[in-house]
Amino acid sequence: QVQLVESGGGLVQAGGSLRLSCVASESIRRINVMGWYRQAPGKQRELVAVILSGGRINYGDSVKGRFTTSRDDAKNTIYLQMNSLRPEDTAVYYCNAFTQGRLSWGQGTQVTVSS
Repeated sequence: QVQLVESGGGLVQAGGSLRLSCVASESIRRINVMGWYRQAPGKQRELVAVILSGGRINYGDSVKGRFTTSRDDAKNTIYLQMNSLRPEDTAVYYCNAFTQGRLSWGQGTQVTVSS
């Protein structure tokens, strides 16, 4: 099962930016789907962005136009660039990967946006 480690979270003021990273333990060229989800206290985990096989990217409605995800195959890493952050973006952000019929999750990284 692929291991995933997120980093880059922290405290930022509203309107600011953060970039999250997710490093995989194996080549991401072999991973079918990778994505970002988030979970705020008392809420369900929701989709932030997903990179599908073939390179198509889908974003959750609440982050469209503000967040961008990308990948660096040489570093086995995907990124989430978050701009124009809002207090409602406060959550634990998780990276996941679906490959060989298995879904793996990272441990998450906290993002807190102050007003």
